[in-house]
Amino acid sequence: MKANKTSFNMDTRAQVGIGTLIIFIAMVLVAAVAAAVLIQTSGTLQQKAQSTGKQATQEVSSNLMVKAIEGIRASDNATSMADNVSLLKMKVGLNVGSSPVDINQVVISITDGTTTNNLIYANNEQTYGSAMKDFSGSNNASANLDELLTDTSVGSGDSAKYFYTVEKIRDEDGSFTQGEPVMNTGDLIIIYVSTVAAGDTAYDDVGSLDVSAAMKDTGLVISPRTSVNIVLTPEAGAATSADFVTPSSYGTVETIQLYP
Repeated sequence: MKANKTSFNMDTRAQVGIGTLIIFIAMVLVAAVAAAVLIQTSGTLQQKAQSTGKQATQEVSSNLMVKAIEGIRASDNATSMADNVSLLKMKVGLNVGSSPVDINQVVISITDGTTTNNLIYANNEQTYGSAMKDFSGSNNASANLDELLTDTSVGSGDSAKYFYTVEKIRDEDGSFTQGEPVMNTGDLIIIYVSTVAAGDTAYDDVGSLDVSAAMKDTGLVISPRTSVNIVLTPEAGAATSADFVTPSSYGTVETIQLYP
């Protein structure tokens, strides 16, 4: 009799299929993790790009524009006037397309070549811990100007060395007040900067304002032939500068056109 022979068929196709499936699942998992990381990263970058774009737009579009600067000499009467400019009247507006500007956050630096005063708005309470002494938020620009010229406010310092005041000329939407001086496109204001010299504090008239007390020395001396530099730095946006040289003689003129 012949012996029965048993043969075995070695089929490994099922094992190869399982290995391929494992590799495929691993690739899907890796792709899912990578996709999640990319989505998270792209979201973060998008948020930062939007924030940067917004800030860049503010920096480009928020621009103050100095339209004119007049200098006023303090006086006692038509013939007795200070030798130096005692008050600057800066007519300021916004460039076309500018974002609103909060004047309460604008810093003004003025120098006569010897002395430099860094001024903030009279209602700013953050820089020195309090606003200008006796500041009035009831749209009384004349009262605030009088306080600027005559008061001692910061410690033993004079208000005129630390603050400036404003008065609106055009404000169609009513957004600009003494308490909240926000400028929009089309608004026009006057910024008052005291430049009273040490020898001119006894005069009692500055333009149409009859001051209530002796004026305070600012340390500035804007005499004839003086080079003056003024820089307005808003909270956001480019700084605006105005440079001029005063005339060789003031003569008998009380109000002098200085810029442009």
